[in-house]
Amino acid sequence: MLLHKCLLTGSIMIMSLCTTGQQTKEQSIQEINAAEKAFAKMAADKGVQQAFVFYAAEDAVIKRGNDSLVRGKVGIGNFYSTDFFKRALVIWAPNFTDASESGDMGYTFGNYTWQLKDESGKLIEERKGVFHTVWKKQKDGTWKYVWD
Repeated sequence: MLLHKCLLTGSIMIMSLCTTGQQTKEQSIQEINAAEKAFAKMAADKGVQQAFVFYAAEDAVIKRGNDSLVRGKVGIGNFYSTDFFKRALVIWAPNFTDASESGDMGYTFGNYTWQLKDESGKLIEERKGVFHTVWKKQKDGTWKYVWD
């Protein structure tokens, strides 16, 4: 009888851990999607530079043209400070989001479109592509990208 109770208790604990892990993963996916949506909205409302700096983890890395790597918030801010990005608008949304079972890491990928304002203020499509962003949950519970 004691062995039966121990096995039953152990089974319940394992099932509880599995359920908690799945809930954590699903909750993280929802949080990452919300962060991605807020990131895109900030880029549209306040500018590309401000959004990419705000949503970057301190040690974030972005890969840009010619396979160059830009490291850290300061570097990312400097990269996005050029006139091109002051006139640019980027639109994106994830097509897929996933998260670790532990709920502290995740990633998204999807399509983006860069548009540029011409001299008259009209937006002209500059380029399209696919993005891949790796997200990490910060100590304060917010999500910041560590790779883009």
